Amino acid sequence: MSDLHTKYMGLTLRSPLVASAGPIQQKVDGVRALADAGVGAIVMYSLFEEQVRHEEARQAEIELEYMDSFAESLSFFPTVASNEGGITERYLAHLEASANAVDIPVIASLNGATNGGWVDTAKRMENAGAAGIECNIYMVPGDLEQSAEEVEDRHVEIVQAVKDAVSVPVAVKLSPFFSALGNMATRLDAAGADALVMFNRFLQPDINVETMQVEPGVWLSSPADARLPLTWIAALSGRIGASLAASSGVESANDVVKYLLAGADVVMTTSALVRHGAGYATELQKGLESYLQRKEVDLDTLRGTLAVPNDASTAEYERNGDVAALETAKTPYASCPSNVQKGRWRSSPALRYVRYLSLTRARGCALSGRVASPQPRTSPHPYTSPRLSRRVWQSG
Repeated sequence: MSDLHTKYMGLTLRSPLVASAGPIQQKVDGVRALADAGVGAIVMYSLFEEQVRHEEARQAEIELEYMDSFAESLSFFPTVASNEGGITERYLAHLEASANAVDIPVIASLNGATNGGWVDTAKRMENAGAAGIECNIYMVPGDLEQSAEEVEDRHVEIVQAVKDAVSVPVAVKLSPFFSALGNMATRLDAAGADALVMFNRFLQPDINVETMQVEPGVWLSSPADARLPLTWIAALSGRIGASLAASSGVESANDVVKYLLAGADVVMTTSALVRHGAGYATELQKGLESYLQRKEVDLDTLRGTLAVPNDASTAEYERNGDVAALETAKTPYASCPSNVQKGRWRSSPALRYVRYLSLTRARGCALSGRVASPQPRTSPHPYTSPRLSRRVWQSG
């Protein structure tokens, strides 16, 4: 049996597979089931900033009401218990019960978008038994006057505030939509973040054309959602001190392996466990162990094998990979349609590719709807390529 022990945000885990925040953790029995299935750690569902703020405001109203009505009796009776029976207290009680029920780290999750006193709740989470805090910074900047720098500064401020409030390690669950994500990662690393979770998924609404209403939706991730975090984990691995956690797109053991090859310290999943049950974590780990044995490699050697080398330019790697992908994609389509051969499309390669797919489907081309299998590479690394022709899909 392979040794799967892993270091994540300063914690020693028995496995690199982590159950990310999800509905299974709403019951102590669900937490036990995840632990029994062999995961290395469990992230609890999030406590939201708005919930904490609402309860604090309500508490202030109650105390003010008591003060106005019974001012003369305040010296005889204690202050109303803060948040007694409220959402925060229930969350903390459940967190404590969950942490006591299992022998693996249980990580609490705070979901917020502003800096403020609510982050003091992180200290109460620590006192309840949380082995770490995950800051799930869910921020959609809707203020058109707010600059990118202000958004980035707010992230750093939140992390620093939580770090000041607790002594346990702190992870940050990031959005991928920063204009300079690599720089943002280094800033959060410098601010003290012990881990970066890549990435948060915005819950994007849909529109019902019949009712003419906006419909909020929550959907489970698919393996296609792994492409973006794979790219950035490979780019950041070995370049920052914080641990890297992969999130989104895990459905099979192969998806776990891909993230580890890219350089992830741990691989998180919720969707696969919701689809198949908490026990599915055992299947994912068995698949990982089988892969390690078949390839005759240990986990530490596997991790980061396909990360961008530290002495290479990340920007050039990504650029070369993009050009190589387009060059590979054009080969199987070179004979159809004739417009490609005649060089009628002079716009960007990506746009020509999209137009090409649309045209082949419309004309019933023999290749319509088929995706080409990647061609074997002769270059030493999958992100590098020989000097490529700049003439991408131009006239032949």
